[in-house]
Amino acid sequence: MKVKTILVSQPAPKTETSPYFDLSDKQKVKIDFRSFIHVEGISVKEVRAQKIDLSKFSAIILTSRNAVDHFFRVAEEMRFKVPDSMKYFCQSEAVAYYLQKYVVYRKRKIYVGNRTFPDLIKLIKKHKTETFLLPSSDKLKPLIPDELNTLGVAWTRVDLYKTVVSDLSDLENVFYDILVFFSPSGIESLLKNFPDFKQNDTRIAAFGNSTVNAVTEAGLKCDIVAPSKETPSMTMALEKYIKAANKR
Repeated sequence: MKVKTILVSQPAPKTETSPYFDLSDKQKVKIDFRSFIHVEGISVKEVRAQKIDLSKFSAIILTSRNAVDHFFRVAEEMRFKVPDSMKYFCQSEAVAYYLQKYVVYRKRKIYVGNRTFPDLIKLIKKHKTETFLLPSSDKLKPLIPDELNTLGVAWTRVDLYKTVVSDLSDLENVFYDILVFFSPSGIESLLKNFPDFKQNDTRIAAFGNSTVNAVTEAGLKCDIVAPSKETPSMTMALEKYIKAANKR
């Protein structure tokens, strides 16, 4: 079966230089984007129920831009003035750069990881005497608490936002040759929106082991897997598959 249409279960890229646009042009395929999940903030009332005193922490671990947004949202709603002395440990440059939306970057103590949480742990290890707050979603990767507990630092998790299934009812009679997923939550959304979903000739692409496992546990077939040594990105994996499929 040739590939002509792809649905990526994420928001459309904000830059014109996205590799998805290059893939679309080079392979002459139509690529659409749609968030299968979205994030909603947890109310201050629910945050207070977690019995968290923001003034007790000297450092914050920020793993995503959502964590940044919702920490400062809750701080403002709680009328908590974040002290200038607060230390920020950001998982990636993208998160650190986004932090500038809320703080004067050059006047704060900001430590930036190399993209993965184990990389950030190396920086946290150098500041073991701090008291860390981890703003989180309701779905936290087990790796994060495992790494922090192994390190033995004083840390507390606070749920500030949650992952919610998006309404996809308008896609009920729309069919794509490939569906692309990046998290188990995307698969969960697919099945909640379409409980009678039949894969038939639709190919499924999955990024990461947890997503691949979610596909197979749902009784579906995973046709395209990334990352791999040969195809470290999803667009590279898609291109390799499309070239082979469209040659037949």
